[in-house]
Amino acid sequence: MNYKKNYSHKLFSILAATAIATSATAPAAFASTNEMNNSAATIHKKEEKKNKNFDLTIMHTNDTHAHLDNIARRITTIKQVREDNSNSLLLDAGDVFTGTLYFNEYEGLADLEFMNLIGYDAMTFGNHEFDKGTATLANFIKGAKFPFVSANVNFQQDANVKNYFNNRIEKHPKDGQIYNGIIKEVNGEKIGIFGLTTAETKDISSPGPDVEFENYLEEAKQAVKEFKKKGVNKIIALTHIGYNDGGGDNDLTLAKDVEGIDVIVGGHSHDKLDQPVIVNAGEEPTVIVQANEYSKYLGTLDVEFDKKGKVVSSSGKLIDLDQKVNNAYVIPDDPESAQILETKYKPSVVEMQQTVVGKTTVDLIGGNPPARTGETNLGDLFTDGMLAKAKTINPDTVIAFQNGGGIRTSVSAEDITLAKVFEIMPFGNTLGIMKLTGAEIKEALEFSVKDAPSAFGGFLQVSGLKFTFDSRKPAGQRVQSIDVKEDGVHYTALEPNKTYVVATNTFTAKGGDGYTVFAKAYSEGRVSEPGFVDWEIFTDYLTTQEGKTVHSSVEGRIINLAN
Repeated sequence: MNYKKNYSHKLFSILAATAIATSATAPAAFASTNEMNNSAATIHKKEEKKNKNFDLTIMHTNDTHAHLDNIARRITTIKQVREDNSNSLLLDAGDVFTGTLYFNEYEGLADLEFMNLIGYDAMTFGNHEFDKGTATLANFIKGAKFPFVSANVNFQQDANVKNYFNNRIEKHPKDGQIYNGIIKEVNGEKIGIFGLTTAETKDISSPGPDVEFENYLEEAKQAVKEFKKKGVNKIIALTHIGYNDGGGDNDLTLAKDVEGIDVIVGGHSHDKLDQPVIVNAGEEPTVIVQANEYSKYLGTLDVEFDKKGKVVSSSGKLIDLDQKVNNAYVIPDDPESAQILETKYKPSVVEMQQTVVGKTTVDLIGGNPPARTGETNLGDLFTDGMLAKAKTINPDTVIAFQNGGGIRTSVSAEDITLAKVFEIMPFGNTLGIMKLTGAEIKEALEFSVKDAPSAFGGFLQVSGLKFTFDSRKPAGQRVQSIDVKEDGVHYTALEPNKTYVVATNTFTAKGGDGYTVFAKAYSEGRVSEPGFVDWEIFTDYLTTQEGKTVHSSVEGRIINLAN
């Protein structure tokens, strides 16, 4: 496939200047100077080219999870891309809900004001849209100035949402309504957009008994069939099922098994697809994109369709909304959006950060090097909370791992505020649940202690498990014993050939810190991604302690026999 333009002209100029200023240190999300010159040439060629093909620019977001602090830069970027791309769509692939105090305070309505302001064309539902039940979701839907698409979620029996639900493909969609799919007309061309949501939602969120999740492949085939009947040959699947997620549904399978989908705009797995992925499994190619998480990027995809609706070329980039040069943001704030955020929404969030969520009677030890060299009481508390949350999703979960590099600081014996929790875990990592053999767990633990007694960010704090190792022995031969508390009470020896359910964060589950053993499990579909951000898991666990007070001490879960 050929590759075309990446950015609008104004944004292109900003990014080109940034590339020159930052030279070789520029992040991957921005092209090099040579690449930008090449892009400029292709843009020029495209403008000169006169044919009957149709060019479409798709801007896309996913898994923003109420991260609004950079919303004014996102809106600036959208406006700039639109200015130079009259044939454009703006889509969201779900999980606007939950993740920051903006959601805790405003339940999605702060996000919605900005989505309405900039004019999203459609959104599908993520699993987290159901976290507070369908009453909260209904309040979000009815205030939207755009339609929702969801082909495999049936709301007909749900008292809160059924009045907004239309079980059909709609040519003239109304704002604040849900359709299986919609037909958008862009410069005289019909574009079909349908939505899909992971069936895991019923197990990892709170949709209630009256929301039905139907087979995503069958519903996708039906949607494509209906679009074709209506004369639509350019079809976009707006999905929240994960790129290669292990929850039973994902975009790669969708692209391979359902003929006729031209573009998949995805979410759920938080994948950072720097360039579009092309799947050539049928008569026509399918282009897959996803824009990572937390409003870090605005995804852009340029596709060229021939007269029969086949994608004949595509290119795409993730525009980094938070890049700085000389400590200043490259992308300026949109003034109107910035003013709304600062005056209407941010003051309450800043006040909430001082909320006391618990208390500790002892110093809780984290940071570097303690959490990266051995067991700490904060590591124990952290992983206990992770395990407790995972058990509510999959009761078979018996172990939890947390990389020590994700426990950034210690806590003095005093009240614990939300602001302090954000200092401990600033990355907003989310929960992942893996299926691993005992042999794979041993391999991971060997990797965890390979640098001991020196600090390693991937050193694993643990719950539901204890092990001994000898740092005097060669790396890979250090772990001496491993015991698992399968029944929650008694430890028994780890069995190499047995499969265990293990909770961790998705950074680690995808191979972060060099954990190839976890990356292998992820690539094989053995990792489920229910989400749930670490700071919320931790604060929820604090509330379960008597008097919201902890007295944690090191329990001997990790013992270095060399000491």
